[in-house]
Amino acid sequence: MDARTSLSPAQRGEVKTRRLLPLLMAMTAIGPATLNILVPALPGLVTRLASDTETVQLTLTLYLLSLAAAQLLLGPLSDRLGRRPVMLAGLTLSVVASLAALAASSIHALIAARVVQAIGASTGIVIGRAIIRDLYERERAAAMIGLVTTAMVIAPMVSPLIGGVLDTTFGWEAIFIAIAAFSGAVLLWAVLVLPETRPASVANAPGMLVAHWRALIGNAKFHGYVLCGALGSAPFFTFLGGGPHVVVTLMGRTSAEYGVWFAVTSLGYMSGNFTASRLSQRFGIDAMIMAGIGFELTGASLTAILVATLPDAGPAIIFLPQLVISYGNGLLLPNAIAGAISIRPQAAGAASGMTGFAQMAVGAASTQAVSILLAGAYSAMPMAWQLVAVVVATALAYIALVRR
Repeated sequence: MDARTSLSPAQRGEVKTRRLLPLLMAMTAIGPATLNILVPALPGLVTRLASDTETVQLTLTLYLLSLAAAQLLLGPLSDRLGRRPVMLAGLTLSVVASLAALAASSIHALIAARVVQAIGASTGIVIGRAIIRDLYERERAAAMIGLVTTAMVIAPMVSPLIGGVLDTTFGWEAIFIAIAAFSGAVLLWAVLVLPETRPASVANAPGMLVAHWRALIGNAKFHGYVLCGALGSAPFFTFLGGGPHVVVTLMGRTSAEYGVWFAVTSLGYMSGNFTASRLSQRFGIDAMIMAGIGFELTGASLTAILVATLPDAGPAIIFLPQLVISYGNGLLLPNAIAGAISIRPQAAGAASGMTGFAQMAVGAASTQAVSILLAGAYSAMPMAWQLVAVVVATALAYIALVRR
């Protein structure tokens, strides 16, 4: 007898939905990959497009801002129109914008194309999470989000290398050909296999969407999960903004050494994601969030202790504790996202958009704050104290809003 015929309907549904995970990972990877793949080509763009460093930098800054802001629109739009049409439209927009960037003859045209590219790429992040919540219950959704968000770690690690090779070998235009090809392949994949997952009750009662959104905004627990996700990710952005200055400027190490150490810390986050995918359903998302906060607080405190007692020990004093922090973030983030989008499953798209926007907004603020704190500093202690502060704020948000 065929093994498939012995499966229950629920088991067959599980097999079918798990087949979507590689597609969801690919869609999620487009945003961070498109952001980072251009980085190696930025110095060359200054001369090739007759511009200056500050203007060229806008191809990253405005991309990131657009990636964050678009989630506030696209999430609710997927609640209203459906996940599939919005996702396909976003992927199409990403392909078209990549081709427009390829044809750009000025830096301003390239910046405009990057903004549109970010809007299209954000659909994979925000709608991918909503699709997971449509398909799975709360704890199971956290496990699946843990697997899917691994793509958001791997993509930034690999894409700069790919971008550097393409820019050196063929020129910066090849980068956008690669992005268009990748986005186009994912678009075709989605056209063939992506189903509509939005709950039928939402589709049949569009007037209820406003009520769902109001319920989200007025729900303290929703705000608690959103803050846990945003503040719990702030240690990563704090380290992202302060780490290069500490290692290269204060410790006198090379940027290549910093890059190697930073890649190692990514293993901590991926390990946390893997653990979340295995244990969230067993212990529940709230327990996993508390565990994540515990690991983050341990790592942040260890950073402060090592910086104070072993200031001349080299990059290890900040990177080894960062492994612990990253592991905690890997535990916390998928569960906080699952909690936020489960408060009102009928408005999972809107909830996903708000959560993604808050995470990026707090991340941008953390990056800027640590840069200011480290200006004129003689050690990594300002960064260490900011790490401790944002983790404590995460714990307070959980206690005050989630546990209540």
